[in-house]
Amino acid sequence: MDTKMVMQREQEEQSSQMSHSMQLSSQIKKRTFTSSDEEASYSDFYPIISADLMSVKEILNMDNFPHHRTWDILKETLAEEYHRDEWTMFGNEAEKVELDVIRNQHALRRRVDTMAIRKQVKKASAHMKYLEHLSQKAPDFPIPLRAHTVWEGMTVTLSCIVQGCPPPKVTWFKDSVPLRMSDQPWNYSLQQKCGLNSLEIRRCSPDDAGEYKVIAKSPLGEARTFGTLLVNSHHGAVAGSEHWRTPAFNRGQEAQFGNTFPPTWVTEGDSLTLQVTFTSALLPFRQDVTWFRDGIQLYPSSNVDIKTVDDKASVTLKAAHKKHEGVYTARLRTWDEMQEHSAFVYVEDASAAVVGGPASPLAVQVTDINKDYVFLTWQPPSADGASPVEGYYVERCDINEGHWVRCNVHIQKMCYYPMFGLKEGTPYQFRVRAVNQAGAGRPSKATEPVLTADPLEHSRTTVVKVDRGRTVTITKNELEGRVKAPFPPTNVHACEVSETYVVLSWTEPEPRGSEPLTFYVERSLAGKSSWELASLDMEVNSPRFPVFDLAKGKQYCFRVRSINKYGVSDPSEPSAPISLAKPQEVPAPPHSVLAIRDTDTSVLLQWQEPEAKDDVLGYYVYCSESGKQDWKTVNNKPVPKTRFTVHGLKNRTEYVFRVKSVSRAGNSSYSDESRPILVKAAISVPSAPSAIALLLCTGSEMVLGWRAPVCHGGDPVRGYYLDQMDKSMETWREVNVEPAKERQFKVCNLTSGNLYQFRVFAANMAGVGKPSEASEAFLCEKWTMPEPGCPYDVQFREVRDGSLVLLWAAPLYEGWSPVTGYFLEISQGDQSDDWTALNEKPIYDTHHKVSDLQAGQTYRLRVLAVNEAGVGCASLSSEPVTVESQTDAKNVEIGVDDDGFIFLGYEADDTDDESKCLWNKNYTEPIDASRARADAKKDGSVLTFTDPSEEDLGLYTVEMSDNSNQSSSYDFTAEDLERLKELSWQVRNPLIALKSDWQVEVSEQGNVRLWLQTESLSDDAELRLVFNDREITSAPHRKINFDKAKGQVEILFDQLSQEDEGSYTAQLKDGRAKNQFTLVFVDQKFHQTLALADKKRRDHRRKSGPYFQEYLLWSVNEECELIIKCKVTNTNKDTSLKWFKEGVAVTRVVYDQASGVSTLTIPQVTKKEAGSFRAVVSDGRGEDVSTLELLDDEYGKLLQQLSKQCALSASPLEIQSTAVGFRLYCSLKYYISHLKTSWHFKEKKIGQEARTKPGSNMEKVWIEICNPTENDKGKYTLEMFDGKETHKRYLDLSGQVFADALLEHQRLKQAAIDEKNRAKVTKGLPDVVAIMEGKSLCLTCFIDGEPAPEITWLRNDKEIANQNQFAITKEPKCSTITINDVNVADSGKYCIFVRNKYGSETVDVTVSVYKHGEKPPTHAVEMGFYA
Repeated sequence: MDTKMVMQREQEEQSSQMSHSMQLSSQIKKRTFTSSDEEASYSDFYPIISADLMSVKEILNMDNFPHHRTWDILKETLAEEYHRDEWTMFGNEAEKVELDVIRNQHALRRRVDTMAIRKQVKKASAHMKYLEHLSQKAPDFPIPLRAHTVWEGMTVTLSCIVQGCPPPKVTWFKDSVPLRMSDQPWNYSLQQKCGLNSLEIRRCSPDDAGEYKVIAKSPLGEARTFGTLLVNSHHGAVAGSEHWRTPAFNRGQEAQFGNTFPPTWVTEGDSLTLQVTFTSALLPFRQDVTWFRDGIQLYPSSNVDIKTVDDKASVTLKAAHKKHEGVYTARLRTWDEMQEHSAFVYVEDASAAVVGGPASPLAVQVTDINKDYVFLTWQPPSADGASPVEGYYVERCDINEGHWVRCNVHIQKMCYYPMFGLKEGTPYQFRVRAVNQAGAGRPSKATEPVLTADPLEHSRTTVVKVDRGRTVTITKNELEGRVKAPFPPTNVHACEVSETYVVLSWTEPEPRGSEPLTFYVERSLAGKSSWELASLDMEVNSPRFPVFDLAKGKQYCFRVRSINKYGVSDPSEPSAPISLAKPQEVPAPPHSVLAIRDTDTSVLLQWQEPEAKDDVLGYYVYCSESGKQDWKTVNNKPVPKTRFTVHGLKNRTEYVFRVKSVSRAGNSSYSDESRPILVKAAISVPSAPSAIALLLCTGSEMVLGWRAPVCHGGDPVRGYYLDQMDKSMETWREVNVEPAKERQFKVCNLTSGNLYQFRVFAANMAGVGKPSEASEAFLCEKWTMPEPGCPYDVQFREVRDGSLVLLWAAPLYEGWSPVTGYFLEISQGDQSDDWTALNEKPIYDTHHKVSDLQAGQTYRLRVLAVNEAGVGCASLSSEPVTVESQTDAKNVEIGVDDDGFIFLGYEADDTDDESKCLWNKNYTEPIDASRARADAKKDGSVLTFTDPSEEDLGLYTVEMSDNSNQSSSYDFTAEDLERLKELSWQVRNPLIALKSDWQVEVSEQGNVRLWLQTESLSDDAELRLVFNDREITSAPHRKINFDKAKGQVEILFDQLSQEDEGSYTAQLKDGRAKNQFTLVFVDQKFHQTLALADKKRRDHRRKSGPYFQEYLLWSVNEECELIIKCKVTNTNKDTSLKWFKEGVAVTRVVYDQASGVSTLTIPQVTKKEAGSFRAVVSDGRGEDVSTLELLDDEYGKLLQQLSKQCALSASPLEIQSTAVGFRLYCSLKYYISHLKTSWHFKEKKIGQEARTKPGSNMEKVWIEICNPTENDKGKYTLEMFDGKETHKRYLDLSGQVFADALLEHQRLKQAAIDEKNRAKVTKGLPDVVAIMEGKSLCLTCFIDGEPAPEITWLRNDKEIANQNQFAITKEPKCSTITINDVNVADSGKYCIFVRNKYGSETVDVTVSVYKHGEKPPTHAVEMGFYA
């Protein structure tokens, strides 16, 4: 980092003539920090010293100091400003200045702004984590341990170098036991320094010999290395040599590849593991199996895990992406060679992000990294989706923030993009999405983190060595001295030009000034001088700037200005004219696509590259089954070469291929399709025959037999060649010039008594294959033993789960008597010599089905012939066979073909034109061509019998000519023959199948349809229709239709009549098939149909005008209302609808003309509703009538339904307390007498008693219980019988319910008593009394109450004393007040107040006195008399 310049006080005292401040650093490496106003940098470097703070010695010797051209500028500046100053300092003074400067530097560092440190600590921490992530590496031993051999008593050092970040933990082992230094500190010494690990063993003894192992572990994985120490004793023994004598060091037993990985498919984003096994455990020092992808070695990382354990090695990709597609190779080093196994790994597209969306792009790369700019490139995806790819979206992720942001608003059509506006010193990741009409597809794999930084930063720093090993670091800024304002940039040009943008590049100015630089970019049309800002409000921090808003077809010139805080430079020289490039065309497609046979599941594809191939990045391959046009993507990573092997194809299936060229401009169109090719292994020479056996020897001749090659090379074996070797000569010579067609051969002209060996070659169209292994030495001596020779040609057929069929050939040498049978022996496993007999009695055929075997187990079998003399020698054992069904195993099926012939059919997978099905009887007998013929089909073969009989019964076998493993058999029995002959007769004399027999239908118009339906018939089918023994055809009143495709026959009658009664017979014929079907249309069936047709015809005529779609019908709703409703249709504006009851018009009808529904609602049904209802709808087209008789039984039904609905509306029983007792009641919508009710207490009906009184009204049903007691507790039930059903409601009158009700009853009873005895006025006064002045007024009130109440009269709320004017009389039941000679002053409110101990009551009267001549008030009662 740059440190602040500090003026040195002592330097100013010694030489005031110095114009620049000086600054020196210590000789050790330091890290400096910036203050809050400085920019932080994160590179490790030596502290920088300003150029004008160099030592005096260096300045005095400046001519000899390597310098930049900026030195010249500095010298000129110093000369102009300080031409008067001349100074000289001696060495001791300079040293003193240096010490002072260093002291001042330390003081300055202590005063660094701590707030700036805190501000940068988060950013620095993220940067350090990023650097640590980049530097992470799994443990590895670049230099492993090596074996040592020493003499006893010598010192030896075992060394290895380990690498890894973070540093791995290293552990030493001896003979797989951890080595502890504390056990023998005098003997062992372990040192670890800078990755070098050394184990020193002093005074070696035989106990120190053994295998030493070092294991390095870290979170990223582990690595190990081995070394063996041998200690030679002076007595001749070699301690530790047992480690060298292990079988693993025997080259003949050295590990080889065992099971390997095939071509593999993995979906993008999923994990992938490839594994190889070895024939034996790897030697300790050979456990570093190396893995490669496309020739580049793979190393353990965060996504790659490599393991080698014992006899297995694997590599795992934790997340596979398209860039991981390619050829993967496992490499194993042996003593003599480097063994390799390779296979292609295909990475398939993951599911689309949107339906029909494109696949993800790949190979996103970041180049030209600057402080705020990078350049991205990628490759287009292989799959466009439902529509072609239109362009791409670019996304970036600031790792410190952790979320993805789209960078371009408009799609980028080309596969490159300039990214501008990034933050300096920030780690970013980038990814790309392809876009088509369906939307944006899946994102590509994100790039590795990229740190934006100034790429020229290192070029601005120079480290100079000075005295005594010290160094001085000089930057360009320090060399520029007093230069503050920057110079203009130079070399402005376009580094990237496309059809939509131009990327400008320039060289930074020199001098660049002492402060951070930014730039302004200006542009002008070529030939004009009107400059405008191209960067606008964007800050340009690096010498790269993309310009997007240029007009096509115009040329522009650009210039750049440098800016720092001291000012703006002059503009640079304008660039040469620049314009947008022409649109880049997609490349032409490849041509001459050629497919070549490779293996049973792969094809080698070759093509010619297009003429313009400079921009081609590679090729995408597509395949489809021939004729299906179902194209599938083969590779998702462009193939750079013009040939590619396509794996994973279906065997014996035809495919076509096409190819696309790939470039940054996109993918080309498809190439022309290749010619169809059948997927089948390419023809090669056959493999070697095996198992040569001697079948017969005459003394001068030998008959040999052998086993056919395992692989015929894609072409049948055409013959065999033999070589023989006389053991005394030990040279091979040919036996036959012409190839032997069979797998046995007679070798003549041999010398009796000599030993001979033989070998066999197989030949096909591709040539002669490798020879078999030499046979054992056969003695040429005439056979005379009494037992038979060995059977030969032991083969398997029909291998299934738990069973197989064994075939063999009879021995050529029978012995002294004919062969009478065979014994079979079996051995479990592929190398066991433990043989077990399978049969106790001899087998007479040369084939046998072996059952009850263990599925999945491997066996070998052999055969022994027997005659009267005994059992002969055994045949050579068969090849090992695993008893399990193949996935494509088929069985022979028997049936009858379309022509009625009995056949045996066999389907075989993976057949082609060269494959043949070979039919035999009992495995060896050929088929008699006069009795059956074999016909090849596309997917198998059919054996058709000419005229099968008992002579044709037996076991029939079939096998493929090029693959005897595909075989099957069928035992044709007498039961099969009888069953199939009957089926054959049915096929040759077929009947037309009936789907639906004769049906009779009557339409709404009264038309009659007779029809039947058979199976579908051909266009040549014929119909003959017979009625009452005479053929009929269509007539005016009868139409006949015959739909052959549906097999439907129909007869249509417009108007059925009596003449149409009879039987109808349809006679059908279709080729050989025929049948007839009869309908007997007479008597009751005919007359019912005729009546129904007449009724519907009349009904149809009725419906020509308005008519009732629904006739009058009554119903009862939930509100217990009677609803009478009908519905009319086919109405118009003139249509009228009228209702009548007993001939009287009904007016309460509601009619909705839109829906045609008319309704009469009767809220409460009474007897007067009984009667006949009639509705009439009519207009000019006609009328229709609907009648409803609501009488007798129908009225009874109505009452029953109404009673039911009333009962359903009943609420639960409730209790009401009264002064008399309890009332139990139930509320209904309304109650009718037809609903019979009864009350039950404790399941017993309550009769008519003095204490219980049932009752009802229109809304309630109740029962009263007078003077209730404890005996009235219990369950009460109300039963309501509607005429059909009984409806019940319950109340449990006990517990708290009873107690509450009883308490309320007692309260009400007491209240009734109180109310009865309370003082009250029974007859009283009028409200207002009018009287003429001068008259007398008498007011009388009658009173009741027990005991007799007290009586008080009041006037205007004041008690009236018994005065002369007022006369008051009080009797027990009556009281009177008389007012004599009333006047106006007597007007007012008069009250009588009565009371006793049960209560009181007040009655008011208003007295209005009027004068003579006035009228009394209208609302008053006029009273009064003259005294």
